[in-house]
Amino acid sequence: MPPWELAVTPTVVISTALATRDFQDVHHDRDAAVRRGGKDIFLNILTTTGLVQRYVTDWAGPGATLRGLAIRLGTPCHAYDTLTFTGRARDAGEGERVVTVSGRTAAGEHVAATVRVAS
Repeated sequence: MPPWELAVTPTVVISTALATRDFQDVHHDRDAAVRRGGKDIFLNILTTTGLVQRYVTDWAGPGATLRGLAIRLGTPCHAYDTLTFTGRARDAGEGERVVTVSGRTAAGEHVAATVRVAS
């Protein structure tokens, strides 16, 4: 699968946290995030999950149906990071494919996911 790079701006972090109704301060208040040990505000898990889904469905096309998603978070994805998604698909039979996805920043792997897709 072709890679996808996303510039994670503060607007991306804050707007997606608010869109998912996650009002935890570490997703919109830099001072609070730093006080709690972070280097800046960072993506929430709902945003990361949505980005994984977008990466797979953009590749698979509009007729694709996601049948399952297993996700594991790694290093935080902070504002001003570039998040790069890569993936590998394999046929799982019966019209289904299994896609292994990795989302990485300069600090390491932010997310590892396995997605089952039917088309």
